[in-house]
Amino acid sequence: MADQDRPGTHAVDARRPVEAVVREILAVVPAGCTWLVPVPDDRRAVADWRIAATSGQSHDIYGRGVDRVGACLSELYPSMVGGPLWQLYERVFSTGSSGRLADFRYAEKRTAGVVADSLFDVEVHRVLGGLLVSWQRLDEDRRRLDRTELLGSLGWAEYDLASGVSQWSPGMYRIFERDPALGPMSRAEQTAALLPDDHMLREAAWQTLEGGESSDVTVRFQTTGGVRHLRILSDVSRDADGVPLKIHAVVQDVTARVDSRTAIERLNDQLRTREMTALAEHRLAGQLQNLIQPVPRDTFALPGIEAVVNYLPAESTAQVGGDWYHAQALPDGTVVLAVGDVAGHGLDAASGMAHLRFALVSWLSIGIGDPSVLLGHLNRLCGQLSITATAVVAVYDPATRALCWGRAGHMAPLLARAGRTDPLECPPGLLLGAVADSTYPVLTPRLRPDDLVLFYTDGLVERREPEQDRLRQVRATLSALSATPGEQTLARLRNLLHHPSPDDDTCTLAVRVLP
Repeated sequence: MADQDRPGTHAVDARRPVEAVVREILAVVPAGCTWLVPVPDDRRAVADWRIAATSGQSHDIYGRGVDRVGACLSELYPSMVGGPLWQLYERVFSTGSSGRLADFRYAEKRTAGVVADSLFDVEVHRVLGGLLVSWQRLDEDRRRLDRTELLGSLGWAEYDLASGVSQWSPGMYRIFERDPALGPMSRAEQTAALLPDDHMLREAAWQTLEGGESSDVTVRFQTTGGVRHLRILSDVSRDADGVPLKIHAVVQDVTARVDSRTAIERLNDQLRTREMTALAEHRLAGQLQNLIQPVPRDTFALPGIEAVVNYLPAESTAQVGGDWYHAQALPDGTVVLAVGDVAGHGLDAASGMAHLRFALVSWLSIGIGDPSVLLGHLNRLCGQLSITATAVVAVYDPATRALCWGRAGHMAPLLARAGRTDPLECPPGLLLGAVADSTYPVLTPRLRPDDLVLFYTDGLVERREPEQDRLRQVRATLSALSATPGEQTLARLRNLLHHPSPDDDTCTLAVRVLP
């Protein structure tokens, strides 16, 4: 079967007009190109140019494609007549020598929806008695490149190793703050602008390129505006023998990023120092608390009662509080029970806690055993120390089972009895350190065998969930334990309450009245 008879093929008929052949060829060419044939008149050999063929996949600024075929340039682009491109057409047609018009600017005459000012690179060749014109639109490509370079602080450069000629994109001139009229910087100028400490990086980059790999380095250049950190990604074009011909580089100004990272690193160093300081303070405060008030591991006996203490540091390592407790049998057979909380965290709170607890022990040692008097002394001491605190101080008489107690801004102890839990009736009492001459009235309820009394600091109930919900859980736990009292009641209670607060220390002192 002959080629012209095969399905899907188009054999060229020598008798077909030349224009039809050229039109068929250009119809599948993706680049912008047009074949023009001269249109003579009575006076001139070339009065106009007719579009005999055009590429089918390229359009002019008006969106016209192959529908221009057969039309004359003077009709389609009247402003072009007699202009520099028109003159180039005439010169190439008359001489037969190809020509090029770089940066040809075409201004549109006020047509809505059409770009008013366009820029092209045009090449013209004499072909088959006409002109083959190819064009590349520059304004849109340059606009995209300029915006991309500006947005990314980018530029590109090419360096011809044989001729020593460099080419720079507009972004390079912006990065180096250089007037484009001066042209690209020479290698000597670049070397002089490079900071001395970074010369070894440049040499390492050259060695990487000579080894056939791409180079990616960040170096510092001195410009008019200051030192710039430039990331340079380079590779090399080579001939068939592997000889380097050109160096291609993409440059990005990363000064802002480096400065931001440096600032962040400084901030991280400061935070790390603060964290280490906070951790050291936390450990020291914890050691201080353990020295001042060691927490017994097991339940312990006091006259008429048994007691258990639970102390849980906050989950946050930086939040060491001023919680404290005291439980002591006095010479007259009564028992002192107390809990307190100094406002704040860290060493200051731990120091305040130590002052209050040791002061309480001192006053007890000289025979002061009235909760009202003790709270008054604690209040004056807080004023002298310029701290504030809350506290509950109680004295239990096992002979009468009377619990004489007072409070200073603190939560009332919880009393669990036979499956029911309620706060003790609460006497008034201001925060310690708030008012110098505050008084602290006391109440004296009577307890019963197997009663549970829980003294606690606010870390027990101030959690992420609502305080009332947490308090309800604690009361339910106490109620359940008091409903079935026994020797293991306090041990079980300690385990059930063993849930540290995320933000505050928790101290509990629980007592069970012995039968």
